[in-house]
Amino acid sequence: MPEKHLFEYAVIRVVPRVEREEFLNVGVILYCRDQGFLHTLYTLNENRLLAFAPDLDLQELQERLHAFERICCGRKEGGRIGALGIAERFRWLTAARSTIVQTSPVHPGLTADASQTLEKLFHQLVL
Repeated sequence: MPEKHLFEYAVIRVVPRVEREEFLNVGVILYCRDQGFLHTLYTLNENRLLAFAPDLDLQELQERLHAFERICCGRKEGGRIGALGIAERFRWLTAARSTIVQTSPVHPGLTADASQTLEKLFHQLVL
């Protein structure tokens, strides 16, 4: 039986009007310390997003989500935050904020393969 490792994940949400607290799930970010894993998957269903929030700037939204990817990768692409350790980057990405892109509370689990778990969560929670 494969060894199980603790992982943490959060759902990435688009919140067009923060005061209404309505959101659409667009992605998942998953961190597994033991596997050195920090990745995100997201999708922008333009029709669904524009039906939900007609004034949404899709290009700005794409840029914000791409920043999540760059920070997950670390190095220069992630800027100052990308230079932090993997755990600190995850904590920064999942910190509470009052912007158009927010994350759910962090949830834990056990996995043998963080990449497969990310795909599974993405299909269950976003698609």
